[in-house]
Order: sequence, then C-alpha cells, then structure tokens
Amino acid sequence: MSHPSAFWDRIATRYAKSPVADQASYRHKLAVTRQHFTPQSQVFEFGCGTGSTAIEHAPHVAHYLATDISSTMLAIARDRTAGQANLEFQQAAIEDIPGEARFDVILGMSILHLVKDLDATLAHVHRLLRPGGIFASSTMCMSDGYGWFRFVGPLGRALGLFPRVSMFKRSHLESRIEAAGFRIDYRFQPTSRKATFLVAVKTTGEPPG
Repeated sequence: MSHPSAFWDRIATRYAKSPVADQASYRHKLAVTRQHFTPQSQVFEFGCGTGSTAIEHAPHVAHYLATDISSTMLAIARDRTAGQANLEFQQAAIEDIPGEARFDVILGMSILHLVKDLDATLAHVHRLLRPGGIFASSTMCMSDGYGWFRFVGPLGRALGLFPRVSMFKRSHLESRIEAAGFRIDYRFQPTSRKATFLVAVKTTGEPPG
C-alpha cells in the first residue's frame, strides 16, 4: 500500500490550479478566524496543502507554522510565499508536532474527514493549544447528503482516484470536538452539502481520557 502522501503528491499541481469553489464562504471563514488573532499570536495549521490559507493569515500574527504530509504540496506553498519571515512550512503529520501547549490558534481546514483517527487528532489539538486557545476547522461531513460515497469511496480509493475519507455526520463531529475538551462557539455552513466551519475554545486543562 502506498504512503498516504502519494495521492496528494500526485494531484498537487492540479490542486494548486483549482480555484476556490465558494469564494464568499472562504472569505467569511478567513474573517471569522482572524477575529481570534493578535499580533502576538502563535498559530498552527495542519493539512495546509499548497498554503493558500496560511499565506492569507500569516501577516496578522507573530508566527504561523503550517504543516502537510505532502512534500509536493509544500514545495508549491513555499514558491507562493513572498519572503514572509514569520511563515514556516514543515512536512509533518499533526502527531509529529510535540504535544506541548504552545499555540494560541490551531486550524484544521478540509482535513478532519481525512485523518485516520479523529479522536486522537482532536486530543492532540487540545494538547497543543494554550488554555483558552481556539480551534477553527472546516470539514465535509460526508454522511450528511453524501451517503452514496460510502459505496463509491473504497473503489475510488483502490483506483487511486480518492484519498481515504471518513464518513460521519455533523452531529458526530460536534460531539467528538466537545468530548475532546472544547466548547463550540461558532457554527457556519452555507448549505447542507457544504463543509461545516466550527470555531471551538479549549475549556479543559487536559484532554479527556
């Protein structure tokens, strides 16, 4: 079986050329997230892809660490930057980042439905955030409106057409985020078939369990 990064390496160039399908919603998510930044903020984004969101946000914070498992995606991201000294791209999975509470804001955009273990990922986000820190995420909840993908997805993955995708409802996602020690303060979903954008606050000192 190929490494999970192989799929993203293969599609990176095409992905980078694809325009954002819903610019208005994307700009809204940027604006809402930015409300939680200060010039002193330490920000971490995992699953950053070709760096579009990181490049938008980095000028507004002290330091922005953006990671992805795809070296090809990151190469494109680095080529896109214009000497932003406070923006660092690193090839890593979220579990590779040392689990110390050092970030004020963490972003997981278009990634939670792609991780292997949702609960483990959320627990690590919790560990990496300072008390009262913010976790902003945008996630396709495939069981809400895309139930057919449960049957098509495995075949597409076997053919190299799709990555591994987890099937869950928005209600499940929210319950797992809350169980991981967060309070959801903001919800945005332009239509039922669009990604769910959530802003959550770390409310407990240690991840449950």
